[in-house]
Amino acid sequence: MDALSHFLLDYGLWGMFVSALLAGSVLPFSSEVVIVGLAAAGVSSPTLLITATAGNVLGGAINYAIGSLGKEEWIYKCLRMDRQKLEQGLRYAHRYGAWGGLLAWVPVIGSVVTVALGYLRTNFLICLITMAIGKWFRYAVLLYGYNLIST
Repeated sequence: MDALSHFLLDYGLWGMFVSALLAGSVLPFSSEVVIVGLAAAGVSSPTLLITATAGNVLGGAINYAIGSLGKEEWIYKCLRMDRQKLEQGLRYAHRYGAWGGLLAWVPVIGSVVTVALGYLRTNFLICLITMAIGKWFRYAVLLYGYNLIST
């Protein structure tokens, strides 16, 4: 993963977008190294915030789309998602509905929740908005912390 992170750092904002997309999907990837690396290289925080949020929300939307196909065996087999985790995500998504997207930024759990939201076919627009809010907030806190430490 280190080599991939360095590769994505070389591509600047495109690398940020791709790393955030991968991190927002069910793939095990962390975009924090790329966003902090680009911030250290002098890329503006607002630009990074918008790019990272857009990529991460697209990753969550892909999860939602996979879940909306409604094929549990695909979710278990292709996404290698544990049955118990999906059931937990379904309970959470059923309880909170589209507002569950606010926690889509949480590693591992967020992917399960976004797949579950799609599986339950919750309102996509509200899911997209709540995912964007949660993911934006996550990156904003990360960049704020970095800027606080680096000055």
